[in-house]
Amino acid sequence: MATNFYFQSGVPGGRNSEQRLVEDLITEAIKIYGFDLYYIPRVHVNTDELFGDDGLAQYNNAIPVEAYLENIDGFGGDGELMSKFGIEIRDSATFIMVRSRWDEAVGTGRGSYLQLPNRPAEGDLLYLPMTKSYFE
Repeated sequence: MATNFYFQSGVPGGRNSEQRLVEDLITEAIKIYGFDLYYIPRVHVNTDELFGDDGLAQYNNAIPVEAYLENIDGFGGDGELMSKFGIEIRDSATFIMVRSRWDEAVGTGRGSYLQLPNRPAEGDLLYLPMTKSYFE
């Protein structure tokens, strides 16, 4: 009786194929239950060396990537906080993306748009067309 090609415990070639199978299943699930959003990388124009911020940052590219929203109850976070300095909005959302799809769309696949290797940098934006909202 032949053993399954994808699940061979103890065989050196089995673990790679199991990982690829699980990654393919997660990719397919995100394509079924997820949605498209746009990753918008920030381009630094004139960085302030003292504060490390760039008031003239530009957002030139919008790259479509599929994602899955992890919190199913909507956007989590602490909500709005009113203090003596004004109102502070602390909404948050957790998006799940497949790393190979991320690398293909944004990272190493089509010329790198990333400032940091293999991940988005602080200040980059995600645009969610479903709610017409931006996340930093």
